[in-house]
Amino acid sequence: MNNVFIHETAIVDQLAEVGAGTKIWHWVHVMAGAKIREGCVLGQNVYIGGKAVLGKNVRVQNNVSIYDRVIIDDDVFCGPSMVFTNVINPRSSIDRKDEYLYTRVGKGATIGANATIICGNEIGEYAFIGAGSVVTKSVPAYALMVGNPAKQIGWMSKAGVRLKFDEEGMSICGETGEEYRKKGNNVIYLGNKT
Repeated sequence: MNNVFIHETAIVDQLAEVGAGTKIWHWVHVMAGAKIREGCVLGQNVYIGGKAVLGKNVRVQNNVSIYDRVIIDDDVFCGPSMVFTNVINPRSSIDRKDEYLYTRVGKGATIGANATIICGNEIGEYAFIGAGSVVTKSVPAYALMVGNPAKQIGWMSKAGVRLKFDEEGMSICGETGEEYRKKGNNVIYLGNKT
């Protein structure tokens, strides 16, 4: 594997795809069939299912399981001990592996520590899920979500800065100078103002 670091305690099954520059730390298990793109970092005690897909530059912190049918786009941050579910109505006595629902996390999104993402939902690009939140429905791009169940309390820029919109629905990220427009229940990225 090209410039990949795998800690001696990690298990990476032979048929897993691991992109260049990826780092896989202590007690990680990557199942056969998993697809991990370039530049990812998997912290301690991470599990990646055989039908999971991770884009480029994904950061998965300690104690996270990414099950089959979870698709994570580029530049996503998964905080420590956050949870993806895979079945809506699990029962120990009933095998529901054929009922796993797809969950997609859009480019640049952040999922805070101990958050739970209920399967079958989509997290929009650059959305920000606060620590401990429980996401029970799909989340729009750039949305700031907190609580149980998670509710939208604002909007975030690509840089992770809370946006404040004027009367005309315009906002500029205080960190990057990039401009955003609010239109209905959506935010549109306009790029640099200059």
